[in-house]
Amino acid sequence: MHIIVDGYNLLGVRGFLVTGTRGDIEVFRESLIGDLSRYKQTKGHAITIVFDAWKIRGGSESLEHRHGVRIIFSREGEKADAVIQRLIREGEDTYAVITSDREIIRTAQTYGALSMTSGEFQTKLYEALNTRTTRHGKSLIGQGLHEKSEGDIEPMRKNKKGNPRKLPKALRTRQRRLKGF
Repeated sequence: MHIIVDGYNLLGVRGFLVTGTRGDIEVFRESLIGDLSRYKQTKGHAITIVFDAWKIRGGSESLEHRHGVRIIFSREGEKADAVIQRLIREGEDTYAVITSDREIIRTAQTYGALSMTSGEFQTKLYEALNTRTTRHGKSLIGQGLHEKSEGDIEPMRKNKKGNPRKLPKALRTRQRRLKGF
């Protein structure tokens, strides 16, 4: 699976304000890139992170590879959202898109890509980076206190046939795909 991350969207969820000085933003970006690199080493997914650079005069789209993570900065006049949508449309991989932007989520669903909100992914990222295991292979995170993640959805069906405790097929499929995270 190839994960495409809306960079500044995820930074916003992490509590880093983009309105700071240029030096602060670069520190926050590098912190995110480092975390995604460690996540890649843990899970093995290819990761592309896209940042807005549309306000930079004369800027062309740039591509970098750092710590195993592909980083794309959009060109002048083009937002990261457009770059992400283009990657989804042109891509041949199975994508998972990390964003809270509804338009990108709709595009991802249209092209069969998995979409996850930045908040959901931040939870998965935190869990993956902070998981410690005992010698029996059991996770020490949560100690069973958090059986449901933020992305779990309870079935809300009334007066329908079938098992009322069973999630709809679309939601079961989505949860099965999310288990890879």
